[in-house]
This record gives sequence, C-alpha cells and structure tokens, in this order.
Amino acid sequence: MAVTSHDGHDVAGALHRVQDRIAAVCARVGRSESSVRLLAVSKLHSADAIRQVYAAGQRDFGENYVQELVTKASALSEQPALSELRWRLIGHLQRNKAKEMTRVRCAVDSVDSVRLAEALDERARRDGVTLEVLLQVNVACEPQKSGVLPSDLAELVERVRQLSGLDLQGLMTIPPDVDDPNENRPHFAALREMAQRYALPELSMGMSGDIEAAIAEGSTMVRVGTAIFGARP
Repeated sequence: MAVTSHDGHDVAGALHRVQDRIAAVCARVGRSESSVRLLAVSKLHSADAIRQVYAAGQRDFGENYVQELVTKASALSEQPALSELRWRLIGHLQRNKAKEMTRVRCAVDSVDSVRLAEALDERARRDGVTLEVLLQVNVACEPQKSGVLPSDLAELVERVRQLSGLDLQGLMTIPPDVDDPNENRPHFAALREMAQRYALPELSMGMSGDIEAAIAEGSTMVRVGTAIFGARP
C-alpha cells in the first residue's frame, strides 16, 4: 500500500525507487546492497513526513540544522512505534551546541576541527554516552565549504582517536556542484583512499544526483532528501 504525504507525494514509492537505484549500481560494480546505507535527509520536512518514510521501512535520518533536529527528535522520541529511528547531523555544528547532540543521541557526521571534537567529547563524557562521529573533509579544498583540509586530516584523526567520548567511524565529504556526476569520481576516490589510510570503515559520500558515482567509488552511506521526500516546503 502506498504511503503518501499530505500533498499526495508517494513517499513509499519514492523510497523504493532510490533503493532500486542503490541495488542496481551495487550489482553493476559487484558490491553487496547491504554494504550501502541510505540516509534519508529530512531537512525542512515535517515530523509527520518522517513518520511516513519510517512507515515505508526507512530507519536512518539526517538533518542539517541543530534546532530542527532537536525539535523533531523531541516530537518523535516518545513514540514506541518509532523506536528504531536513528539520527545523524550532517550540517555544521557549533561547539556550544554539543550538549544537544548527546541529548538526542545523535551521530555527528560533520566534525571538522579539533576544537569541535574536544567539545563533543567533553559533553559526551559528562553525560555518560559515546557519540559516533565522522570527519568532514573538504576534499576539493573549496574555500566556501566547511571541512578539514586533506593536509590537516592526519592531525585531526590522531586527536579524535584519543577522545574516549567519541567513536570515530569514518569520513564524509560534499564534493563540488557539477553537471556531470562522474566529474566528482576523483574526489570520491580520494576520500576512499584517505579512509583506507586510517582504517576507517564508513564513507558518507553521494547525494540524490550522484549516488551511482559515489557507490562505484566505495561509498558506504548516501544522503538522499528530495528524491525521497519530494520538494522541500
């Protein structure tokens, strides 16, 4: 049975189409479909929309803005039917918001500095939790984007691995905005090589328009919003 939003968008059908895209590229490059996790990016969509996508089988959700994440997590946290819902912050995080991440038990995929990592670690240890983190790498060295530069990654990896409140699992990148997704394959390949260098298993790369290129280069987590939820309000 189709699960639709209030505007008639078939979220279940959209989710399954994205899953089919993932399955197709995995088959083409000889990877297991289970080796790629789908992160549904619910930025600017309602808590009700998240319920609908969850009902269609999705469990991992990503948000860009801290306050929006906290508001939605609070609205959905007391519903037993959503007990398997998992949150990830994929947008910029200010150090003074670290306490919000431990409060909602949210993985942070955008750690890009030692100071941010230390703030998260201090809060996690104070609250008696361990936060999963990814390090955001500005692979293309674009001045307008967040992310640690490749030349500074070794220092950040070393420091984060010393912090007992953080569980470093991998790397994330947002590549340049290009017309042909294959133009970003060298950036995806570069991130894969960095992850291999530091024995990190997770690679968050690829969004709605370039998941095929990202998966072909080793992505283990793709971030998809509009292709699942429809146009943002």
